[in-house]
Amino acid sequence: MSQWGPSLNRRTLLQAGGAALAAGGLAACNKGGSSGSSSTSFKMLYFGDQKSADALQKSLAPQVAKIDSKLNLTVSAVNGTDWNDFFAKVLTQIASGTPPDIVGVATEGVQLMASKDLAIPLDDYVKKDMSTLKSYFDDVHPALVEAMMYQGHLYELPSDFNAGNMYYSTKLFQQAGLADPAADWSIDDFHTATEKIAKLGGVNGFDWVVRLWGSWTSFMYANGGNLLTEGKYSGGDWLWNAAYAGNAAAAGRKGGWEWGAPTANSQPVVEALQYMIDLKKAGLAPSPDVGGGQTLQGLFAAQRIGTAIGGGFWAGGLHNAGMAPDSFDVQFFPKWKSQRHLFGTGGYAIFKSSQKKDVAWEVLKLLIQPESFEIIAPGNVTTPVRKSMMTAERYKTTGPKNWKVFYDTLTEHPDTAPIPAPPYYNAMATALNARTTQAISTGNAKSALDGLQADLEAAAKE
Repeated sequence: MSQWGPSLNRRTLLQAGGAALAAGGLAACNKGGSSGSSSTSFKMLYFGDQKSADALQKSLAPQVAKIDSKLNLTVSAVNGTDWNDFFAKVLTQIASGTPPDIVGVATEGVQLMASKDLAIPLDDYVKKDMSTLKSYFDDVHPALVEAMMYQGHLYELPSDFNAGNMYYSTKLFQQAGLADPAADWSIDDFHTATEKIAKLGGVNGFDWVVRLWGSWTSFMYANGGNLLTEGKYSGGDWLWNAAYAGNAAAAGRKGGWEWGAPTANSQPVVEALQYMIDLKKAGLAPSPDVGGGQTLQGLFAAQRIGTAIGGGFWAGGLHNAGMAPDSFDVQFFPKWKSQRHLFGTGGYAIFKSSQKKDVAWEVLKLLIQPESFEIIAPGNVTTPVRKSMMTAERYKTTGPKNWKVFYDTLTEHPDTAPIPAPPYYNAMATALNARTTQAISTGNAKSALDGLQADLEAAAKE
């Protein structure tokens, strides 16, 4: 967005004001020590539309009643184009004095909620119930759990995740004379595939959306770059020693990701964004949309896109868009300097203002059960964190054939990491969208990312 000029110093009210809303919302939550609900009501915030929330409420209510027969569960929907939009709306709701008892929070909002003291650490609850939770941790890759930690404390039990893999149209690959991508395919292999597909006419070899998860940022990770300096908070031994003793995948895990100084204009990052500009100049990819990926899934289903970045949620999305299970498939993201992937994970947090924290903890344990996953996310609209749930039967109806890639991303590529999500995530997401749009418009990645570097430095200070 060239109108931002050389320095992006304006923010939208909802997104830029996230920190202020959070601070103000906390004060509103704590007045009188009330959660804004009756003694029997239990409020859950859900990312989606109200129709889906109503269906979820109807399905979950009998299970919640087993925890406390007097509880009146209410599932309220908060819709948005992406997680940063969702969190902006949640913070507005908090500021109005109507916080929930529990809220769905993805990687993008864990540190935001924790740093503003809106959610409580689950450490004591987990320690108390470790014997019953051990089977859960045995079934969940430690990378997903670590992504839910902040400053040594665990704030959520992850329920689902999505890594940035590469989907492709099997029909268009065949028409272009291309073999299915190999697990170790390279960025050059990917580029050749987009060129051959584009020659079919009326088709884009690759398409993408502007956002933090699974955008040009996937190329950035594969090229050895990141928007922020990576580090780990100390602590977390209380969890790793008890829940993951002897698990090699837990070696080196600490107290959560510590996102340090911005590195948005470093060479690997500039190269990744410039590559996207070059794809557009070569006629291999169009100008991207900003926000969610629903439009992208529709174009992919219409055989107008050869390749696109997607996680396990694309399986259900493409099926719902009318694609047959064998008309698309998925592979690891192509190797550049590395084959590192990014991921995001989701779960539920307990609000500090809730007067029903013990009950909320029991609900959280309910939500990580396999049967609850089928209620919350039917039809493969996300990826379960429990490896035991990743079966051929699950993907028999929706596809893809290479569904094992979803979880193998974590096991086969152990350097895979969560997207950068510091406490100022909303400001970072807004700046990233604006500067990416600027780069695509001007064709100058370095200039746009110099601006993003300044934006992030300012946001980090705030």
